[in-house]
This record gives sequence, structure tokens and C-alpha cells, in this order.
Amino acid sequence: MEFAPIFVYLVISLLLSLILIGVSFLFASSSSLAYPEKLSAHECGFDPFDDARSRFDIRFYLVSILFIIFDSEVTSLFPWAVSLNKIGSFGFWSMMVFLLILTIGFVYEWKKGALDWE
Repeated sequence: MEFAPIFVYLVISLLLSLILIGVSFLFASSSSLAYPEKLSAHECGFDPFDDARSRFDIRFYLVSILFIIFDSEVTSLFPWAVSLNKIGSFGFWSMMVFLLILTIGFVYEWKKGALDWE
């Protein structure tokens, strides 16, 4: 009995998902997939010329990995800044050490040329 609310939640979510998928199939038409506007030039100004699942240059992956690393650092700064008055000097210096290590890593990546595009 203690898991009844979870079961009800799962049943409602499954039903709602199925209803929404069914409604989208009712309103979608197969003729809208091949209209000429869909095959015309996009915002970049040139016509689509290749499959979207083609191979990317490794530099795209490297930049995305570096972005994730440094973006996760920014997400940890906000809660730290909000609770700074409660965590005291230990919390402040812990974050300074964290930022120093991150800065050293950033400088290392910069010197190794990981951020150079050409």
C-alpha cells in the first residue's frame, strides 16, 4: 500500500504520454513532410547538401568537452555564492582552491593548443 501513490503516478504519466502521442498522430499529415519550404535553404543561406549524420571534426568534440567542464564549474559557483555567509572562510578558501585548480587546467589546455581552431 505504501507504493500505491507511485503506481498511480506511473499509470497517469503513461496514459498522458500515450494520449499526447496519439493526438500528435491525429493532427500530423504525411504530406507536410515533403513540401518545398522544408527542402529550401535554411538560415545559414545554403541548400542542404549532405546527410545530417555525417562525421564531425574532432575539434567540435574537444570544444564541447571543454565547454561541459567549464560550464559545470559555473553551475557550482551560484550555490556557493548564495551560501557564502553560512559556510565561512573554510568554504571560501575551498572554492578558491577549486578555482585555482580549474584555472591551471584552463591554462594548460590553452598552452597545449586545445582551444586553437586552425
